[in-house]
Amino acid sequence: MKTLLRLAAASAWNRRGTLTLTVLSIALSVTLMLGIERLRVDAKESFMQSVSGVDLVVGARTGPVQLMLYSVFRMGGATHDIGWKSAQAVMNDPAVEWAIPFALGDSLQGFPVLGTTPDYFRHFRYGEDRPLVFAHGRPFTGELEGLYEAVPGAEVAARLGLRAGDHIVLAHGNGENVLAEHADKPFQVVGVLAPTGTPVDRSVHVSLAAIEAIHLDWQGGAPTPGFSIPADLARKFDLTPKTVTAILVGLKTRAAVFQAQRRINAYRDEALMAVLPGVALDELWEIVGLAAHALVAVSILAATVGLAGLMAVVLASLNERRRELAILRSVGASPRDIFILLAAEGVLLTTLGMLAGLCFLALAGAGASPWLERHYGILINPWILDADAGKLLLAVWASGLVASLFPGWRAYRMSLSDGLQPRI
Repeated sequence: MKTLLRLAAASAWNRRGTLTLTVLSIALSVTLMLGIERLRVDAKESFMQSVSGVDLVVGARTGPVQLMLYSVFRMGGATHDIGWKSAQAVMNDPAVEWAIPFALGDSLQGFPVLGTTPDYFRHFRYGEDRPLVFAHGRPFTGELEGLYEAVPGAEVAARLGLRAGDHIVLAHGNGENVLAEHADKPFQVVGVLAPTGTPVDRSVHVSLAAIEAIHLDWQGGAPTPGFSIPADLARKFDLTPKTVTAILVGLKTRAAVFQAQRRINAYRDEALMAVLPGVALDELWEIVGLAAHALVAVSILAATVGLAGLMAVVLASLNERRRELAILRSVGASPRDIFILLAAEGVLLTTLGMLAGLCFLALAGAGASPWLERHYGILINPWILDADAGKLLLAVWASGLVASLFPGWRAYRMSLSDGLQPRI
């Protein structure tokens, strides 16, 4: 058997160019398959951690998915706002430790404007309980002296070239629904947030009082004709917000989450709804995650093509190796030995391809992880061999074994005379 293995190794070395390409094909297929699976899992985890540490998201009564879309991802709009009295009732609930009210509805060159309080910068978390960090500058004060202060996210600042000290003009409405600009009340950029890979990067943050100030001389969603309040004079008005879009709530203890949710949902003065962000995000992922499942299917097809290539290469080489196999038979190898050698060769190529694929994936993950986290907020898990990845690798190895059996069976059927007789 040692002699047969040595001869088989010499034969493989003689065909090293073709076999290397076969191993590379399997390696790339495994890299693609495991890479997409890893990206799908980590993207889901990052998606589920778009907000971290928030126990309840409170808004006007609507669907949980719609509430999460406009409150967390700044997509779409609320059908109704929450009255300030109702918002205060939620924030003053005995179970609430902190609350972040915010108002949407304005924009800056297509980017949503988020009116909120300074507590936003203290309590908002994303990813694995990561706080917001400033690339430069500071948060807005929320005081009358700093009424027209703005803090853009990283993507807004990069796209519009904003830095601390620059001035911006907000517009009423979002996207294509911009009605008019608040040109009489420009804002000064006082800080820029560091990249988070979340909707925070695409938002401009101002105070709730500033949102009220720029709409003092507006009525019915449009400027009041012939009436304008100067920016400095707006500070003399009561700038307590009349409504907010939603509230992010952190509770003193997570054990009280269902009781607090029931109290908010049963609030009598206004139709409110409180949702658990994890449950709502999971429901939302079922909708947006279909593309990820499609990519996994494509990667499985790529792995199948790689294994089919393995079978094709081994089968194509059989005609060239008829004399080699016949010589092995003539020195004492049985048909069973020939079958084992051909099958073992296919399994060895599959195993080498899998190992090379894991190496490629580790290198790609190390190189792409900072970029994915910076631009898309996807945190790549360094552990590429979890239970799901192990199942996929086992399936690839088993498929490689099956793909190697047919060439081995063909070699098994070759007779000694067939190998030694010249073919005309």
